[in-house]
Amino acid sequence: MEKRAVYATRHEDSRGRYYDEAPSATRTPFQRDRDRVIHSTAFRRLKQKTQVFVAHEGDHFRTRLTHSLEVAQIARSIARTLGLDEDLAEALALAHDMGHPPFGHAGEDQLDECMAEYEGFDHNAQTLRIVTKLEVRYPNHDGLNLTWELLEGLVKHNGPVVGPDTPFESLPAAFREFPYLKDLEPEQFAGPEAQVAALSDDIAYNNHDIDDGIAAGLFTIDELMDLPIVGDVFRGVRVEYPHLNDRMVSYEAVRRLIGLWINDLTGETMRRVKEYNPQSAAAVRAMDVPLVAFSEELETRQRALRAFLYERMYKHYKVNRMRSKAKRMLKDLFDIFLQEPDTLPSPWRMDATQATEAKRARIVCDYIAGMTDGFAMDEYRRLYDPEALR
Repeated sequence: MEKRAVYATRHEDSRGRYYDEAPSATRTPFQRDRDRVIHSTAFRRLKQKTQVFVAHEGDHFRTRLTHSLEVAQIARSIARTLGLDEDLAEALALAHDMGHPPFGHAGEDQLDECMAEYEGFDHNAQTLRIVTKLEVRYPNHDGLNLTWELLEGLVKHNGPVVGPDTPFESLPAAFREFPYLKDLEPEQFAGPEAQVAALSDDIAYNNHDIDDGIAAGLFTIDELMDLPIVGDVFRGVRVEYPHLNDRMVSYEAVRRLIGLWINDLTGETMRRVKEYNPQSAAAVRAMDVPLVAFSEELETRQRALRAFLYERMYKHYKVNRMRSKAKRMLKDLFDIFLQEPDTLPSPWRMDATQATEAKRARIVCDYIAGMTDGFAMDEYRRLYDPEALR
């Protein structure tokens, strides 16, 4: 068994669940959390939800599910190195994107626009809504009844959610409506495992987007050569293995880049451990800065990569066409379900037809946000394509 750091979250000291349950004889509380996430409907649906490319465009591109699995693998590796609770880090990594709607960030932008008059849409807040309300799998309560530590980490995936510039009243509706939000200490940083999961997310998407972008023909390896860090690694692989084709060069370079990012993060985090000397997970939360971080040098140098990917991949005309089509589909679906709630399937129809307009809008939003890419396209065809009537 790996030695546990003094600042790690201790499952023996978990603050528990909001609904009392008998402990498991074979699993820690965080292992149970991980298993509940994996067995949830929302997690399974991630297999057909867009990461960058619509899920049906090819079997080799990442989806939200494969992205989440890669984040979990990276988070476990980092947590093990830092002496943290691997199961908690893994559970947080697996669950962090469960609130994403179909069609990736295009879908999120469109749902937020549709919900502008009804307090908007935010995928992190939707994750909390899913795990505490929408997943109905247990006879005694709604939601998955996850531990305090997992809920806290999901809410604070991007850091403290309450501060001088973000008062409680400005938070997304799903956060404000959660009755125990203030108990999650929203003004503090998340625990160390949650910080690991959040930066593992960055490591995963920065690097697998390089791989997917090359595979999709959006840019070439030669066009990466002027980027700090990335260009050096790709050049090193070509020099060491001059016989490799570009596909194999990409595999090897991305593998090395992930290792480089992980090594930088663990090195900087251990430097901060020595500087701040936190003696518990609670002390990590109370710090004025994150404990888990990349070095300033890497943060500076990776900005060029993010700018490149934004311009050459996320804003590529092929991706923009998909975004445009996806947004139109979701807007049309939202409009018809809001105006004609009788077109919703059960049990959504019963709830929506009896609700006020604002509540009906949130019900419609929940229904659409839970769709996979393929199901959203099928619903659109069923409702708007005359040929689908035959």
